[in-house]
Amino acid sequence: MSKTLSFHNDCHIKNRCAKYDTCPMILVHRILSGKWKILILWYLSNETLRFSELKRKLPNTTQKMLTNQLRSLEEDNLIFRKVYPVIPPKVEYGLTDIGKKIVPLLESMYTYGIEYSKTKQHI
Repeated sequence: MSKTLSFHNDCHIKNRCAKYDTCPMILVHRILSGKWKILILWYLSNETLRFSELKRKLPNTTQKMLTNQLRSLEEDNLIFRKVYPVIPPKVEYGLTDIGKKIVPLLESMYTYGIEYSKTKQHI
């Protein structure tokens, strides 16, 4: 494990996070870091989607970038990839049980976005 992930001295709640091998906030930052990961998780929080459906929802991403982000989320066990043995190939993505636990956080981010956009309009 890198020093960055286990470093607690700068954490403002180090007395709580020192009991973990990895600072929980740094861990969450690592698994959610990525240009499209939060949006991928948001879209999958509602339904299982095929690659092409995700690509349509994220038109500004490249196929390679989307593939990389999906692989990373799969490696972190937040999403699953189901391949159907048909021609043409059919692949679906969805949230794992641990991935579903992030949905309340995503919903809070959504609500915060609404509230923030209201204050932005008055500035």
